[in-house]
Amino acid sequence: MSGQAQDAPILLEVKDLKKHFPIKRGFLSRTTGYVKAVDGVSFYVRQGETLGLVGESGSGKTTTGRLVVRAYEPTAGEVWFTDREMGRINIATLRSQQLKRLRRNVQMIFQDPYSSLNPRMTLLQTVGEPLMLHGVAKGKELTNRVAELLEVVGLRPQYMNRYPHAFSGGQRQRIGIARALALNPQLVICDEPVSALDVSVQAQILNLLQDLQQKFGLTYLFIAHDLSVVEHISDRVAVMYAGRLVESAATPKLFANPRHPYTEALLSAVPKPDPRVRTEPMMLPGEVADAANLPSGCPFHPRCRYRIERCVTETPPLREIEPEHFASCHRSEELRLIGVFGPAAAVGSTSNGNGHRAEPEPAPLEQRSSEPEHHQEIG
Repeated sequence: MSGQAQDAPILLEVKDLKKHFPIKRGFLSRTTGYVKAVDGVSFYVRQGETLGLVGESGSGKTTTGRLVVRAYEPTAGEVWFTDREMGRINIATLRSQQLKRLRRNVQMIFQDPYSSLNPRMTLLQTVGEPLMLHGVAKGKELTNRVAELLEVVGLRPQYMNRYPHAFSGGQRQRIGIARALALNPQLVICDEPVSALDVSVQAQILNLLQDLQQKFGLTYLFIAHDLSVVEHISDRVAVMYAGRLVESAATPKLFANPRHPYTEALLSAVPKPDPRVRTEPMMLPGEVADAANLPSGCPFHPRCRYRIERCVTETPPLREIEPEHFASCHRSEELRLIGVFGPAAAVGSTSNGNGHRAEPEPAPLEQRSSEPEHHQEIG
């Protein structure tokens, strides 16, 4: 991240955001519980930077993104955004007319380029729809604007009268990007925009997103589960588990020196570019925490190899361990967790003399809870 972005003002600030979906059962559909998909998430995104939001399936990262754009109504919490027209506003409390104005400055790119485009609409209709709905352009002006947007994302303007079925997955995602950029937004929520694409096409789309960010001064909230992708595009990374944020830091620092055991497990599954480095993905016991029935204390404690009795009974708050490095673990200061090997590991890493990170010391067996372990591989 550039020094300018580090000193830039905060564009988006999420405070204690929650989304609890009711569980209804029985003939009368009575509410018997809640799925805590997002449970007290707080983070910020500076103007011009990319924040990567990562976690395994079911962690709540996509729900968080949709709460930011008010595709879902939040149960509680605040989403503060500095809109170029309306000033600093709480998205969580906006009314319908204000939301329509907000859509000009906050847009979303969806995961599946096949289902996110209407098969009955041409490119001209798809990309031009936001412009017509907001009264920005019509007629010849609309056509010219769509042609310009298609060129910006690497498509020929001659294609604008074709339908989505005539394009490949990568081309369809470019169409989705053009649609998101139509109103010149400040913030773009990228919901796993490359996960449905081939690896070679992923690189093209990621490079396109970075070029567009530089050209238009965009800010990204980049949601993904592939840490290799996140490392490539993100300035900072926030890690989610069971609806909660467990760690956030600048990308090089988090990859080299994680401070939460769940982050360490995720990083162990990242492929290492050096063939001389042989590592195995870390095996986590148990299953992913059930958002409808979260364990007591730290939600990750049933799967954590470093847990102590305090982890079972007391929920750790998200606190600043180092400047701009936050973690929610009781043992963040004492654990020496393993990051990703390579040049990035030079940031705050601990070496064992061979150029590799030192192995962490698991908690004594007598300090761990006596739950049966069913191993599941991460990644």
